[in-house]
Amino acid sequence: MLPRESLLKAVENRETLARIIDQAEHAIKTWEVVVSDFLSPPELVEAQTVMGRLTDIQLLAGGGYSQAERQRLAIARSEIPLAVESIPLAFIEMAGNFLFDPATHRDFLGALLGTGIVREKVGDILVLGERGAQAIVVPELVEFLQLHLIQVRSVPVKVRLIHADELKIRAPKKKEMTTVEASLRLDAIASAGFGLSRSKMADLITAGEVRVNWKEVTSASHGLKSGDLVAIRGKGRLEVGEITVTKKDRYRVQLTRLS
Repeated sequence: MLPRESLLKAVENRETLARIIDQAEHAIKTWEVVVSDFLSPPELVEAQTVMGRLTDIQLLAGGGYSQAERQRLAIARSEIPLAVESIPLAFIEMAGNFLFDPATHRDFLGALLGTGIVREKVGDILVLGERGAQAIVVPELVEFLQLHLIQVRSVPVKVRLIHADELKIRAPKKKEMTTVEASLRLDAIASAGFGLSRSKMADLITAGEVRVNWKEVTSASHGLKSGDLVAIRGKGRLEVGEITVTKKDRYRVQLTRLS
């Protein structure tokens, strides 16, 4: 048995981690590869951090393409080789004419969940504009969605199974910048990187809208370091690059904004 209480101590996503511990115990007992549902980035990072302390199991994440945010986790004994093919994924297209009634990511997700499935069974959704969207789901749901997902907003849609090579993946837009700040406080660096006022950024942080390395941070004075990733819902991500100290003892910080 795994040290459950020790592993669950001070975790944010306790329910998710408890399920993964159950799956890890099953993998150890049966010598099988066990695969989780789709995990959000915070859940995935926490699971990899917590379960990475164990030497008798190994983990492999996959979400269908290299930049996927939502991913499934394959869990197996350390003696068993793991490959991306161990992670069952299905790719679907929700095709329709959205020229006169454009649909957003939220609309497609709402339509998927409106069929009665749960969020954990759905990975990333790629919106294709007026042509519809693509989604990554657990394979056992494909036939169900082909039968029951027939409309998004006012637009009739047809669901078809596609190959991974047909995914229309948009590379994130990158903007490189440099800022010089008196400190490495989260509110200072993030306000420069996202182009928001310091007070507006402090409000977002206090409201729980900001994550550092996918963990919620509510302190504006939280210190950042090179390699940190700052994410704000609806505004993209900010990668903290090289940090140097100027002659005036200020911090020159290289930033990359992804949107």
